[in-house]
Order: sequence, then structure tokens, then C-alpha cells
Amino acid sequence: MTRWSAALAHAGIQDPQLRQDYDAQRRLVRRFDPHAYLAARLLLPPRLHPPVVAAVAFMHETDELIDFGDVDTRQEALRSWDHEVEEALNQGSGNSTLRALADTVRRHQHMASRVRDFLDGASVEATWTGFATEGDFQAYVDRYSLPALMLTASLFAPPPRSDRDAPFHQGCRKLIEAWQRIDHLADLREDAEGGKVGIPHLTLAEHGLKPEDLRMQPPDAAAVGLLVSAQARLAGDALNACQALPDLVEDEFRPFVRALISVQKLRLEALRRKGGAVLEGGVRPPAVATVRVLARQAVLACRLRRR
Repeated sequence: MTRWSAALAHAGIQDPQLRQDYDAQRRLVRRFDPHAYLAARLLLPPRLHPPVVAAVAFMHETDELIDFGDVDTRQEALRSWDHEVEEALNQGSGNSTLRALADTVRRHQHMASRVRDFLDGASVEATWTGFATEGDFQAYVDRYSLPALMLTASLFAPPPRSDRDAPFHQGCRKLIEAWQRIDHLADLREDAEGGKVGIPHLTLAEHGLKPEDLRMQPPDAAAVGLLVSAQARLAGDALNACQALPDLVEDEFRPFVRALISVQKLRLEALRRKGGAVLEGGVRPPAVATVRVLARQAVLACRLRRR
């Protein structure tokens, strides 16, 4: 793995204050999402480590700000944050997260529109209390989940208006749909206790369930098992539909994209094995299998860099 200081140098980041800002984001991402951090550091070219870390940290801080409290509180937090982000992008001000983001946008100018898309879509998250129908879920993916993914995916996307651009965007849409479904299943117990279940209410009703049923002790394991099976099948279909994604990016990015998809497959298999016991928590992909995926792709990434 390339040393972090060397990755900063590869990205052209020499200013001591900025290096400290990026380092703060690195520590944040490493703490809250160690698997994604490790994948990026092992598999992406070193010049992309700082911008990816900055984008993921910004996304996380935004999500944290608008995820708690009543709807009015969350909306006000988003309005205030949106103003801070605009000031940071225009003036380079703000906290370390925003200073790193502003520097990333300066170096990767297409990111400005990606940040705007994400913040516009964040209004959906700030008012979200659950989904009534599958259509509501799909709209959420389009307006918030996909722009969130594109904050980082745009850093290794094909050139705009190339013949690979539209298929890449469609593949990312399928990947994040699968990812979101898997998250909602893995977090089902926690979400139910917080009063915001990520499975559409109409879908729950089709399995004889209501959101409050998921907090029962014991829950109806048979009904939950059928729900998990049906949602896992939809997630699997979406993952199958994005298998061409690695072939749509340049060679040096393919190990990272393959790993993203492979890890979601492992998470999905873990959910399928858990079945109706998903409400007991502890749904994680097997550690050994995850390490194998990262190690295999790391070997390929290393070979590509030696060419």
C-alpha cells in the first residue's frame, strides 16, 4: 500500500494545512468505513486516494447532519450545511472536511456539479421517514443514493459523452440500487427501532407485516424470511445487471470496481444465509472471503501499475 504522504504527493497536494485537512478526512473514513477505506487505498491509483477520501468524508458528514431529529430539524440542518458548502467552494473556507472538498473540486472541476446534485438530492434524505411503495424507493435511489455514489464514481468514470458514459451511469444505478437494498436489509432491526424502515410499507404488507411488527419479540421469523428472500432476489438481479461495469472503466480502475461488486455479493449471501434471523443483527460478509477478494484484486492492481 502506498504511504499516505506519498499519495498526497501523487495528487499534487503540498500545502501543509491542506495535507492536515486531508489527513483528518482519512482518519474519519478509516474509522467509520474501514473496508471501503482499505479497498480504495489498496486498489485505486495513489493520485485518487485523497479525492476519494475527501468525497466520502463529505458524504458521511452530510448524512450525519441530516439523519437525526425531526423533519424540520433535519431540513434546517441541510439548509445551513448547503450554505456552508457553497461558501467553502467559493472561498475555500469552512472546517477541514469542506476545505478538503473545496480543494478536490478545484483539482477535479467536474466534481462541482456532482456536489450540487448530491446536495439537491439530500433534501429527500432530510425528509425521509420511510417508503410507501417500491416507486418511492426507486425515486430515493435516483435522487439521493445515485448522486452520493457518483461523488466518488465520477473520479474514475469514462469521459463524458463517450460511448461508455451512458452504460457506466446505468451500471452505477444498478449497483447502488442493490447496495441500498442490502443496506436496508442489514439494518432492518436498527431502522425499525428508529422508526424508519427502508423496506416499502406496501412490500411489507404483501408479506403480512407492518413496520411495528419488526420490533416485536419474537418477530414472525417465517414472514421476515420470505421478505428477506424476495428483497435479496431483487438485489441479486440488480448486481447481475451491473457486471459489465469493470469493463467500462480504464484498466487501472477495474480491480477497485470489481471489488465493490464482489463485496456486495458477499454481503448479499450473508443476508440470504441469515434469512428470518436478520432481525437478530450481526449480518456481515465473511471476513476471510472479503480479505480474499481484496487480496486477489490487489495483486491485479499491483501488476497493472508495473506495466
